[in-house]
Amino acid sequence: MISRGVAVLLMGLMVLYKAAQLSPPQDAVLPADTATICTRIRLRDGRYLAYRERGVARERSSYKVIVVHGFGSSKEMNFQAPQELIEKLGIYFLLFDRAGYGDSDPNLKRSTKSEAYDIQELADQLKLGPKFYVIGVSMGSYPAWSCLKYIPQRLEGVALVVPVVNYSWKSLPENLTRLDFRRKLIQWTLWLANYTPELLYWWVTQEWLPSTTFVEKNPIFFNNRDIDVLKKDPGFPMLTKDKLRRRQVFDTLLNDFMVSFGKWEFDPLDLSNPFPRNDSFVHIWQGYEDKVVPFQLQRYVSGKLPWIRYHEITDGGHLIVHYKGVCEAILWALLNGEHLPEKMTTAITLH
Repeated sequence: MISRGVAVLLMGLMVLYKAAQLSPPQDAVLPADTATICTRIRLRDGRYLAYRERGVARERSSYKVIVVHGFGSSKEMNFQAPQELIEKLGIYFLLFDRAGYGDSDPNLKRSTKSEAYDIQELADQLKLGPKFYVIGVSMGSYPAWSCLKYIPQRLEGVALVVPVVNYSWKSLPENLTRLDFRRKLIQWTLWLANYTPELLYWWVTQEWLPSTTFVEKNPIFFNNRDIDVLKKDPGFPMLTKDKLRRRQVFDTLLNDFMVSFGKWEFDPLDLSNPFPRNDSFVHIWQGYEDKVVPFQLQRYVSGKLPWIRYHEITDGGHLIVHYKGVCEAILWALLNGEHLPEKMTTAITLH
């Protein structure tokens, strides 16, 4: 039972990676002044953090948006919007490799708090100004929650896109989580990671584990629209056997997973409204048919925090960030307020 459960969970983790690593839609275009050179800054603790700038030039931008990648992804993740919107609104994007990913140094002391302070220090060194926007995708949502806890005064607005939910949050009701198979799988993996990490490392590098092709066609994790997205760009490059055999890759993924689903220093449902004047909002974007993170949990979280604006895509799965029109809608709601133009709401079919 344990072996089958771990194998299924590993497939689920591939889903979290896939949610941030797909190629951009064909109609998504980056502005001409988009940066393509990887640059790094040195943090106060001596670690190097790699970043990438996109969109309009920082100096002439009206909105500065930091995009936080998820599990197994990097600063190369694709969060795309039409060039027309980027130019019209004057959006500057800052993407970075979280600790241990891509070209950034690992952080052996990674925590929810360190994730928020990495973002703050990056923003300060690049002189983004006193406030900025944050978008967290999938597992990249826990650094965004951390920003709401530790640096709320620096935030202009926040969007959480298919955010993972930590089943150890004490405020989650038992009736919502007790029978959720994902909860048990996560608990097993955390137990293995804490007590037998070598066994877990051996396990994930075995040749008999299900292939990523099997995962991509598996309705356990994806709805029909997700599968259509995967048909255009299959594969989980960072979670291949060859990559996972590199101990640094395995350790980074495991460390990130343990912080995301381990015990936090705070419960998000205890947070206060970071925008008491209602001059901005926190947004959650969720797919009704998401099989990685149940919509019931997102509805509960949003219901307990009235300062969150909840957007649910009727036929959306976990890969909604790759659906046509969704990134545009996320940006519009985040930067211009809650209400979306009619053409966006009809394109993405919101509940």
